Amino acid sequence: MEKDIQSFVGALSSVLDNRTFIRMTMGHYKGSEKDLKKIIVKPIIIKKGARLSFTYRYQRKDIVKNYPYGEALDMITQMLGNDFHAAALFSTENDWQLNSNKGKYSLVKSPPSELKPPILSHDKQKKRLIQSEGKKYLYDLRITNEKGTVYKNAQDKYRQINRYIETLRKPLEKVSNRQQISVVDMGAGKGYLTFALYDYLTNEMKMDATVTGIEYRQELVDLCNDIARGSQFKGLSFRQGTIEDSKIVTVDILIALHACDTATDEAIYKGITTGAELIVVAPCCHHQIRQEMEKTRVKNDLAFLLKYGIFLERQAEMVTDGIRALVLEYFGYSTRVFEFISDAHTPKNVLVVGTKNKNITLHSQKILQQLQAIKEYFGIGIFYLEKLLG
Repeated sequence: MEKDIQSFVGALSSVLDNRTFIRMTMGHYKGSEKDLKKIIVKPIIIKKGARLSFTYRYQRKDIVKNYPYGEALDMITQMLGNDFHAAALFSTENDWQLNSNKGKYSLVKSPPSELKPPILSHDKQKKRLIQSEGKKYLYDLRITNEKGTVYKNAQDKYRQINRYIETLRKPLEKVSNRQQISVVDMGAGKGYLTFALYDYLTNEMKMDATVTGIEYRQELVDLCNDIARGSQFKGLSFRQGTIEDSKIVTVDILIALHACDTATDEAIYKGITTGAELIVVAPCCHHQIRQEMEKTRVKNDLAFLLKYGIFLERQAEMVTDGIRALVLEYFGYSTRVFEFISDAHTPKNVLVVGTKNKNITLHSQKILQQLQAIKEYFGIGIFYLEKLLG
């Protein structure tokens, strides 16, 4: 074995023994495994004890395998100089960089670039805003068992619930200066997120919340109402209806997740006209604007892209949600548009959040001019939300 490779492996063995190891990487791969780029090695502790976790980084995926220290050292010794021709070792004492040039190896030792020891737990325990223990609604919704342990097949849904509440936490704080608050969740489905929001508002934020979930399927309405009663959530109820037909007089927070095409515009319209302090929508499908753009096929700088259906679809999504954000700003809302990951079975979605802001000028002519310019540039004759708002 090359002397410098031997010294590198010796340094790795030493930092593992004295527990100063942070991580190592192996790169410059010349082996036979297709699309393998590098391997990242980190220390972890699992039920069977201390292990080295190998992340095999391919061009389009990662594969993780865990090995006992002795087996891992043997593997690293075998791979260095044969399959991998560069490596880096990081510890809280020193760093080492192993490089090769025309078959000759060099080892450089330097002061540590990181001083913080790694977290060895294999499953990092995150502080969840919605804890699983003692939540009857999570049990009734088949997220947990009676002891509050999240089912393996419900882990994605449980993460989605907490991600949702985490996303809304800061906007909710901006409207939390009142003791009573009314929320309408349009298209509530089976109510996972509606229940979690009510739980968070009442038990964490200590607010007197009235939350109404609107859902078209009567069987889901009945199910959710039964679960709400069983959890003694007196301010939470569900009713049958659609976004378009729902009669809303006043509301503080209006939510519509995955409302298809112009149903999102209906929800925004109802939020604006009822004076909602917070409007949260995750749009789904953008047919109306795409059809407008396809009709006109305006010749501009983007014409070379928009002749392809997939690019036209993506552009229609961005234009639609961009205009929605501008319309909200026109009516005095601060807006944020960002990606919200819903769950493993639904693609990533854009979340549009509008928070009423007294410092924003209402009915800005500048925004009207901007909207008009956008419509002309993309050949949009009618935008449904604009039509609803007159």
